[in-house]
Amino acid sequence: MSSTTIAELSDATFAEEIEQYPGVAVVDFWAAWCGPCRAVAPTLEQLALEYAGQVKVAKLNVDANGLAADRFGIRAIPTLLFFRGGQVVDRVVGVLSKPALEARFRAASESPAACSTCV
Repeated sequence: MSSTTIAELSDATFAEEIEQYPGVAVVDFWAAWCGPCRAVAPTLEQLALEYAGQVKVAKLNVDANGLAADRFGIRAIPTLLFFRGGQVVDRVVGVLSKPALEARFRAASESPAACSTCV
């Protein structure tokens, strides 16, 4: 699942690309065999384009990179983790509609006090 707007992560690059990233990042934990993962991919692509420069969007294939998935307790896919300043601020498991997912992107992008859906 290659994209010019969505970064491909690995266990080796996760900390540098996400945990050390000072802004907002969304990581899609996915697998090639996962139908719901494929269903959410086009919406994620659209949001990555719409939020370019505001939110870093990345994917991590859990079959090839189990360490990061284990570290964050990923037990079902697709799971999207929203990070702000390297810390998890929200989690979505399963497929959401574009408006619902966009609301999560917007909330994570706002100030921490304004983020009512964030963990």
